Amino acid sequence: MNLMINQTLNAIIVLFVLCNSIFAQRTDSIRSATWHKITSTFPYVPTLLVAGGIAVNGNGEEGIKKEIAEELHEQLPTFNTHLDNYLQYSPIAIAYGLDAFGYKSETDISNRTAILLKGELFMIVTVFSTKQLTHQLRPDNSGHNSFPSGHTAQAFAAATFLSEEYKDQFKWIPYLAYGTASSVGLLRMAKNKHYISDVLVGAGLGILSMKISYLTHQYKWGKKHRTAPLF
Repeated sequence: MNLMINQTLNAIIVLFVLCNSIFAQRTDSIRSATWHKITSTFPYVPTLLVAGGIAVNGNGEEGIKKEIAEELHEQLPTFNTHLDNYLQYSPIAIAYGLDAFGYKSETDISNRTAILLKGELFMIVTVFSTKQLTHQLRPDNSGHNSFPSGHTAQAFAAATFLSEEYKDQFKWIPYLAYGTASSVGLLRMAKNKHYISDVLVGAGLGILSMKISYLTHQYKWGKKHRTAPLF
């Protein structure tokens, strides 16, 4: 069983790395604003994250998510930190901080802020509606709001925002953004607050929420529609 757990964790780490790599890549193709183009561009990474989380979300005592949670709790029985509470928002702070220091983002501040607020709204509604519908018990038995992880969803939404605004200027930004978001998910698991399924689905929903916000934004405040592809 330990071998299976190790293999599963390794697979999750690889998936997060793929997430970083795919979103770090830049193409020269032009993204159309039409719904035809939107629907024809499939969000592979967030879809895989959500699908993977659902696949390992069984509630059986021998299920993968519970075995991993038990193993982590045995290895880190007293682990606790508040770092995850701050890291989940750090990509947003970095995005506005870079802009304040003269590194102009891809989108002007009015459109960028509107996109951020819409993405946050999409994420909050989706995550907390799912929490209420699924009513899943946390691994530490502290509440029935485990699935999906809100901290992880917030972290990946923020990471997507930072990446979209600065990936063309700084090639390392997506790695920093998604690496930080991944650390939030891992900390939530290490604290025994979430199962691996919660973290995977939260990551996928966070990315999708912010991507949808970019794709549906009309750029009404005098800036031309972005041409950089989102997926």
